[in-house]
Amino acid sequence: MPVAEPRQVRRAALRLIRQDRRAFSAMIIFNALAAAAGLVGPWLLGRIINTVKDGGSVATVDRLALGILAGAVAQLLLSRHARYLGHRFGERTLARIREQFVDRALALPASVVERAGAGDLTARGTTDVATAGQTLRDTGPDVFVAAVQALFILGAVFLLDPLLGACGLLGLVGIWFATRWYLRRAHAAYLEEGAAHSTLAEVLAATASGARTVEAFGLRERRVAESEKQIVRCITARERTLHLRSVLFPCIDISYAVPVVAVLLIGGVLHDHGSVSLGSVVACALYLRQLSQPLDTILQQVEQLQSSSASFARVEGLAGTTGEKTGASVSSGSTSAEVPDARRAVKGVGEAGEAGVPADDRIDVDGVSFAYGDGPEVLRNVDLTVRPGERLAIVGPSGAGKTTLSRLLAGIDAPVKGTVTVGRTPIAELSPDRLRRQVVLVTQEHHVFLGTVRDNLRIAAESATDTELWAALTAVGADWAQGLEHGLDAGLGPGGRLLHGAEAQQLALARVVLADPHTLILDEATALLDPTTARHTERALAAVLHGRTVIAIAHRLQTAHDADRVAVMEDGRVTELGTHDDLVAADGAYAELWHSWHSRPEERPAAD
Repeated sequence: MPVAEPRQVRRAALRLIRQDRRAFSAMIIFNALAAAAGLVGPWLLGRIINTVKDGGSVATVDRLALGILAGAVAQLLLSRHARYLGHRFGERTLARIREQFVDRALALPASVVERAGAGDLTARGTTDVATAGQTLRDTGPDVFVAAVQALFILGAVFLLDPLLGACGLLGLVGIWFATRWYLRRAHAAYLEEGAAHSTLAEVLAATASGARTVEAFGLRERRVAESEKQIVRCITARERTLHLRSVLFPCIDISYAVPVVAVLLIGGVLHDHGSVSLGSVVACALYLRQLSQPLDTILQQVEQLQSSSASFARVEGLAGTTGEKTGASVSSGSTSAEVPDARRAVKGVGEAGEAGVPADDRIDVDGVSFAYGDGPEVLRNVDLTVRPGERLAIVGPSGAGKTTLSRLLAGIDAPVKGTVTVGRTPIAELSPDRLRRQVVLVTQEHHVFLGTVRDNLRIAAESATDTELWAALTAVGADWAQGLEHGLDAGLGPGGRLLHGAEAQQLALARVVLADPHTLILDEATALLDPTTARHTERALAAVLHGRTVIAIAHRLQTAHDADRVAVMEDGRVTELGTHDDLVAADGAYAELWHSWHSRPEERPAAD
């Protein structure tokens, strides 16, 4: 997935600040007051030294000492309140980042998520968001307070004596050079570290989710080797950032002593010539010694700031994937076929609105060709019309392009050549909300969300009543739900009822019934059901979705037998189109498939 450019990261940060400008302004004011209160101590200490040197009274010294105490107490209280305001600002801003990330993640085109992999998206939504949040909550306020204190301290030194102030400032040049060297290398190093962690997460997730496949095909050593390779990459990236810190921090520690020594030496010479008082030299030295604390805070947090900047760039990079005007640099893996899909995602989240409203539910595929990336064409000049309310079955051998065509019909991918329209409106230009109302694709890959049966069903229809939920489960033959002790309130997943493949399919199909789309595309959605149950489920769906368009990618030809029309695909083309009886009578490719399938007793459905 793309990573936002530094310019866009700054713009996004400013946008977050503007959304809570009052808290940010209050934080600035209290930090400034706390920094000003911190200047009182060294200045009064210089006054005490001059007073004692000039033979002043004890009462005067006591009053100045009380002033130092009052300044310290005031600094403590003001700093505490400033930190409190900073943490509140950070927590609210972190909540906005999380909400924005979820909105953008849900608006991502399915093709982008599939290409990037779950590991990258998961790492951005967990590690990167948490890192950015830590900066907003802790590191950001600390660095800001330290920066304000450093500026006030330098200002105080210049007010006491401009020459001593210039000496102190020149002594800090070493820190500037070391920090500049570090910053020029750190951003890229931390981006590489984040990318390495994302790849490792993807490899581990894929290995864990496919553990049975790994075991069945003896892929254990290969997966272990791949995991170790990515671990080595993570270690190498981590060592790179560690090397940068090992150079930066020693240079800084040495540079802290330089301005103090310079002020004491030059101040001593000036005092000897009567150009500056002893109290002013001591106060300047104390200020510069005090300067090491805020500078230390800033420089120690540079690592966290660089890490969080890289993390925030990765989080903000999702805006580039959804097509928002962010300046994010999209990775070179994107293809032209995915651009309309990105525009569609933007219009769903964004302010531009929908590109158009379909005139009806008719789907037209005109001269469509498609290829994945730079690979060969999977579809070649496909022409197909699906009439509203029609049940169309698409059959063909493996690799014929059936699933690819279903993805184009569902608006997941956009054709490289030709058009796919619904009601004369390109499907790829529909907003997500409009697209989901228009077309729903159901595959054999289903997900059971952690929660109750009711929670899982209401994903498709938030306002559905319990009666409607039970009706949807009954329509797809989910009789197992009737046996749950807590009914719709029964928990699913770890700690609750674990659904096997067929039950998860039925739950997904029940969501389809509740969603009630204009067009339903079933890509082997009943593959995990036995033939008899699959046929009953498909017929029940057809009855419930009466008047809706149903397109079935058929792995069992009984589905084609029950359809209004059958489209036969071979080598990326539609080679036959007609009713079941007509195609069988034509004695072509479909007839051959039908006779071959019907000759297998295990595939014959039981009598209804």
